[in-house]
Amino acid sequence: MKWENFTAERVAGFKCAEGKKQSIFWDGKTSGLGLRVTATGAKSYIFETSLNGKTIRLTIGDISTYTIAAAQKIAIGYKAQTDKGTDPRQVKADALAAAQAARAAKEAEAAARQTQLMRESVTLGMVWPEYLTNMRPEWGDGHYQNHIKLAAAGGENRKRGQGLTVAAPLAALMPMRLADLTSATIAAWLKKEAKMRPTNAAQSFRLLRAFMGWAATIPAYKGIVSTDACKASDVKRVIPKNNRKEDVLQREQLQMWFAAVRTIANPVISAYLQALLITGARRRELSGLRWEDVDFQWNSMSIRDKVEGERTIPLTPYVSQLLAALPRRNGWVFSSPTAADGKLTEPRIAHTKALNVAGLPHVSLHGLRRSFGTLCEWTECPVGISAQIMGHKPSATAEKHYRQRPLDLLRMWHTKLEAWILEQAKIDFMPVPAGLRAVK
Repeated sequence: MKWENFTAERVAGFKCAEGKKQSIFWDGKTSGLGLRVTATGAKSYIFETSLNGKTIRLTIGDISTYTIAAAQKIAIGYKAQTDKGTDPRQVKADALAAAQAARAAKEAEAAARQTQLMRESVTLGMVWPEYLTNMRPEWGDGHYQNHIKLAAAGGENRKRGQGLTVAAPLAALMPMRLADLTSATIAAWLKKEAKMRPTNAAQSFRLLRAFMGWAATIPAYKGIVSTDACKASDVKRVIPKNNRKEDVLQREQLQMWFAAVRTIANPVISAYLQALLITGARRRELSGLRWEDVDFQWNSMSIRDKVEGERTIPLTPYVSQLLAALPRRNGWVFSSPTAADGKLTEPRIAHTKALNVAGLPHVSLHGLRRSFGTLCEWTECPVGISAQIMGHKPSATAEKHYRQRPLDLLRMWHTKLEAWILEQAKIDFMPVPAGLRAVK
């Protein structure tokens, strides 16, 4: 093994020995520094020493990359490490791993920043359809359509009348980022909408509040929206107050109301309005009644309930007669040959005309449901009975857990109420005895 101090001239002159794949020349100045020359003429600096009784060798690099001085400095460093019992290869591997980890961390941080930017750029309009799709199985059709209606952008031809539809309350928030739905933003939006359409504004706010509660549970949006925004005092101050509606039919108005409603030319609408009052059902619950839901044999009706999903109520004698007389055009009890879905959709116009004919103040369709609850008190019907017939959610512990009323008990009180209503309306009605009723 020949040792010579490396110089530029000597390094350039070193050649691989004839017949060998490589030759190594050692620097006489720096311990462990060598120059490896291959048969092809490639030259690179190496470091070799003994560690723990074993020879180790490391490649420093090509002579075109490292000067003699640089190679000597690296070799001296390696030598200092081995003198301390440290393997330079492990140090190099650790440094490489640390560099890779740092690079990975930097890339992850950049990716996280990008993801956060994307998350923060998501708008309400982007997520609203996902929300509706996600919640659709848990909602009734009316509730689902309400979400679509209150978020509509407007600008479409009106179905009734001329001109274009206006943007619904939530439409103004659709282009807004979820991150910008702060209490200040919501309060400003709500204050503006409340001046023009307070009822729709209050309803839209409730839908928005429910949406934000949902979004806060979804990993993709969690941390962007704040459910506290809807609870802030500046928002609460501008929420429109719901004016309590008190449109009901009084006992003394029943005769005039029935007289006018029973003369409506459309028998389906006439029967629908009377059944709406006597059953206390919600308007869409009753309009969605199908023939398969009506049991004339056992005098019961199954109604799609927005609270419980479905409830069964008595089919009282007078209502049974009304339904039995209706035409069976399709599967809907209250059918309509002109409606797209084949069922009654708009009975309000005929009802309003009937009220005008009777000289009665305006009573909404929901007011007929409200009237049912009020008229129940005249017959001293227990509150729990009327609530169960109407489909109200139980409000007391006893009602929730200890009252299991059979249909016959509901029928007893419901039939009593119907008879009283007909008596006040001066309607001469004689129920057909059960044994004489034809069963189909």
